[in-house]
Amino acid sequence: MLRQALASIRELEAANPDVEFEIVVGDNGLDDENRKACEEFGGVYAPAPGRGAAYARNAAMRAATAELIAFLDDDDAWLPGHVRPHLDFLDTHPEYDAVFGQAIYADPELRPTGEPWPEEHPGRGDDLTRRMLSGLFPQIGTVVARRSVIDQIGYFDTKLIGGQDLDWLLRLAGRHKLGFVPASCILFRGRVGGTSDALQRMRIGFDFRVFMRHGLPNALRLWKTPVGFIRAYHASLIHYYYYFHRKAIWFAEHGSLGETLEALVTPALYLPVLVAADLVRPTPLRKAIIRKMLQRPQAVS
Repeated sequence: MLRQALASIRELEAANPDVEFEIVVGDNGLDDENRKACEEFGGVYAPAPGRGAAYARNAAMRAATAELIAFLDDDDAWLPGHVRPHLDFLDTHPEYDAVFGQAIYADPELRPTGEPWPEEHPGRGDDLTRRMLSGLFPQIGTVVARRSVIDQIGYFDTKLIGGQDLDWLLRLAGRHKLGFVPASCILFRGRVGGTSDALQRMRIGFDFRVFMRHGLPNALRLWKTPVGFIRAYHASLIHYYYYFHRKAIWFAEHGSLGETLEALVTPALYLPVLVAADLVRPTPLRKAIIRKMLQRPQAVS
């Protein structure tokens, strides 16, 4: 996957002869194969001891020498439409420190599975911050930032194993310095369905911390009322709810009652109102659980 990602960078460079990329691979896996792949594509290898993507990104940013910084995770790939719109935007908007574009979801084989997102302009200033605290997670691989932002907002927070990219971009958006271009920039590789339970449990905790870090201090300015704040909170974590909700229904239909209830533990911790509403109302989840409870135990011979 890393070689595929690096190849997409060099392909974009070949398509834009006036643009030269300095590839820096921040490796928190400390793997010899990663070093070899980096060298194959003429990159600079930056070892990053530490757990989490923040360590790798920070190490690469420290080693980088260019005036502009772009990001690419090792399991994704840049598209031909990346970078040029960003460069034009930053040239014509010197007041902005960074700009992001659109991502396209892809399957584990990197085949596109959806349309570019965000589909429409997410707004500017406080409007953009509200969107980002209500479920809009700009994909870090669509971002091009001026190197000067490091002096202004710092590096990625290494205490955040997940959500460090959203936290970093929210710092930019809070300064009204983050722009948007409607250009498809990256293929964002997905995982095989239902195989990332532990990852989802970990990430929801960090996204909760990021929301509270940026949402609470700005609640009155951004939403005016508690209702607006609560709606934004639910919107920021709702995709986790859908993930575990689907798991719970599947276990109710194919597994055990214990597995069904276990799937609801994580969403119940962070989104108890949604879980309660689904269990009280005649929803597919409640119906599936009732059917499971009414099933007669099979005789064991």
